[in-house]
Amino acid sequence: MPRATFNVPDRSSTSGEHIKRPPRLTAAERRAPFSTRRKRLVAGCMTGTSIDGLDVALVSIDGDGMTMRAELVAETSRPFGDLAAPLRRLAEQQPMTAHDIADVARQLALLHLDALTELKRGRTIDLVCVHGQTVFHAPPLGWQLMNPSPIAHGLGIPLVFDLRAADLALGGQGAPLTPIADLILFGHGRERRTVVNLGGFCNLTRLPAGREPARVTGGDVCACNQVLDAVARTRLSVPYDRDGNAAWQGSEERRSTDALLRILRAQNKLGRSLGTGDEAGEWQEQLAACPPADIARSACAAIATVIVEAAQPTERLIVAGGGTHNRALMHEIKGRAGVPVDRSEDHGVPATLREAMAFAVLGALCQDRIPVTLSQVTGVDRAPISGCWVLP
Repeated sequence: MPRATFNVPDRSSTSGEHIKRPPRLTAAERRAPFSTRRKRLVAGCMTGTSIDGLDVALVSIDGDGMTMRAELVAETSRPFGDLAAPLRRLAEQQPMTAHDIADVARQLALLHLDALTELKRGRTIDLVCVHGQTVFHAPPLGWQLMNPSPIAHGLGIPLVFDLRAADLALGGQGAPLTPIADLILFGHGRERRTVVNLGGFCNLTRLPAGREPARVTGGDVCACNQVLDAVARTRLSVPYDRDGNAAWQGSEERRSTDALLRILRAQNKLGRSLGTGDEAGEWQEQLAACPPADIARSACAAIATVIVEAAQPTERLIVAGGGTHNRALMHEIKGRAGVPVDRSEDHGVPATLREAMAFAVLGALCQDRIPVTLSQVTGVDRAPISGCWVLP
């Protein structure tokens, strides 16, 4: 069988068949991953359902448990390049050989290692938390594709990954994971806030006027960039509508908006996490001839409507994720919100790094033996201690 090859950065420190082994840790250092420290430098790694690339945030964690404070120190990103196609095939449930899946997982790990090696230079990183690539999610089943060992052993740094698995095993939805991290990043207790992530699927976190985790609610809302990117691929012949330029030039076509609204509102009422099979691809199949720009604008209008409905009640929206670059989508959200709409940058969290920073926080919480899922969000009876560890 021919060997599958994918185009990833070729750096001598990460691209060889054998990864250079770092110095062996002492017994005390091996115990350290599970001890709390007042100050930690944690790297959070995120690859979203849009399957466009990797974002890594290096975060300074001051304190432990729910009293911790998080501040961005550095960041980097990597496009998927040739990795995107096989990852998308896998996520779309197209057949692949075990050999090719294993190779994709390893190449994805080496992409992480390359990015983290860049951030590590001159710094002592205490912990890495990796999301992995979602290639299947239909509770109780879920698959975050990742081969963690090349990362942990290539860096010589403890790594935690697969944060959804424990919640799924105990009957929860395993997602969304970010609400408890949103409480640490954005919950300042002065007002009710809703944090909206405009990712492949939109999810949101409703933060109370206080910092009590038991009062935090949230969940998945509807397909978001999954719809917008599908329109771009099928109608505009591009991977995505850069900055929402096509949608901005289009006009809302009411029948198209209403057709998508019915699908997205139904998704919002499901009361479960969204994933495989929820991409809303059937919407475009229902459309008659319509200018591509008008279809893109209608999609933005429908998505914005459902998001604003789901965000209530709130006194402020804080919007993050790749969809914030789509000016048509942002315009539609602001026009419907009825409350101030901030970008997450206004609160010290770059919009495209919110999930990566959240995973750094989640990794630190796992290290502190704090459950990172909330029963009122995922539906699990009792939130477990999450995460699988690789200790070099």
